Amino acid sequence: MAKQPDSDSFLDMFSRFGRDLKVPNVEAILSHHRKNLEALEKSAKASAAGASSLLSRQREMLQDALREISDMAQSYRTPGNPQELMTKQAEFARKSFETALKNAGEVAELAKKSGTESVEILRDRIKEAMEEIRSGYEKK
Repeated sequence: MAKQPDSDSFLDMFSRFGRDLKVPNVEAILSHHRKNLEALEKSAKASAAGASSLLSRQREMLQDALREISDMAQSYRTPGNPQELMTKQAEFARKSFETALKNAGEVAELAKKSGTESVEILRDRIKEAMEEIRSGYEKK
């Protein structure tokens, strides 16, 4: 089976899947659930975008840390006294700890934002669906 392009929507994938399995009235079923599938698609895209930005930011953080380590290693020349070496090491440890805390907080915030955005899309669709059901019962 040929690889499908990555740009297929959930609706296209479900439609093709239904046709492949010879599900009767697959288009009518999809039409009925179109808004739900669109919400799932938006949610998945939001999750993917969030994961991508999170990984990108983590890569930047790692590059910054490696650059700092490299700079520190280059600045180390055998100092004349041991106290100077201890001071440099303590300063590096302090900066590393502060950076790690800041980065952990930023990563947690990015993950929270990504998850919240994805869940909000689904929550909004659930509210719409409940309203559609309510209005359908009120018409009867």
